[in-house]
Amino acid sequence: MTVKIVTDSTADLPVQLAQELGITVVPVYLRFGEKVYRDRVDISEDEFYQKLVESPVHPSTSQPTPADFADVYSKLSKETDEIVSIQVTSKLSGTHNSALQGRELVKAGCQIEVVDSLSTSMGLGLIAMAAARLAEAGESLQAVMEEVRQTIPSIRLFGVFDTLKYLLLGGRISKARAMVGTLLNVKPLITMRDGELVQAGLARTRSKGIDRLFDLVKNTLNIQELAIVHSTTPDEAGSLKERIASIFDRERIHIARLGPALGVHGGPGTLILALREKASSIRQDAGEGEPSRKRISLPSLHIPRLRFSCPRLFA
Repeated sequence: MTVKIVTDSTADLPVQLAQELGITVVPVYLRFGEKVYRDRVDISEDEFYQKLVESPVHPSTSQPTPADFADVYSKLSKETDEIVSIQVTSKLSGTHNSALQGRELVKAGCQIEVVDSLSTSMGLGLIAMAAARLAEAGESLQAVMEEVRQTIPSIRLFGVFDTLKYLLLGGRISKARAMVGTLLNVKPLITMRDGELVQAGLARTRSKGIDRLFDLVKNTLNIQELAIVHSTTPDEAGSLKERIASIFDRERIHIARLGPALGVHGGPGTLILALREKASSIRQDAGEGEPSRKRISLPSLHIPRLRFSCPRLFA
């Protein structure tokens, strides 16, 4: 039987791509006041960003329940006896724990492996895609799990937020820091480090921030595939794709839409680049135990450092 792959909607996988690869996506929940929506089931990305801008109530998100995962696992167990479930980093969300609890609720005799991706958005998406391709090729559960283990440290994620407004509304930075950043009109740059989203620098303009996304590709060797994720700027994402296509195979460049999980904090204008390096290019430094990669110079400004006040950006 074919191994089945499960992930959650924080992966930002385009629907068609998930369907083509046979990936089952469990939606996170979005709450505007008393109204609760399932991500991309009860509310589309366009509807979400319109409400984000227009609603007097700032939304919140919450993880799928253990029952949500158990229901998906039970349905898939009728088609297979092996499932690999890959979730958003446990350092930002309780989704991984829900997946673990959901596994315990399943009574069918099905082997279910639950994996912490240590990533989010299309960083998670690229991991799920790598697993799904092997599964579709008929590889064993052990082979799929080995692919996942090798892929996780090969993922890099880097993004630029257009505004500090939504980080402030979500309580992730202080009002004072948001005011300073707004007055200087700087664009915060983010990256993933050990499963957490952290500030990677500040860009003086949006165009310089986007230049940094391009530099990430230009200065990274042996890229397997990559994804450009936008919240509300498809033309900008397309333009960046064309720019990257001048130095990288366009057939391996995916464009995706940023969903509510990060969208509630990034807001309109957020642009993220996720890439997967070839496993053979990730070597371990003997002393540090961290992947050795070419460092990218980031702009620095003499203003208070932006810090996320809570380790979990969504529940």
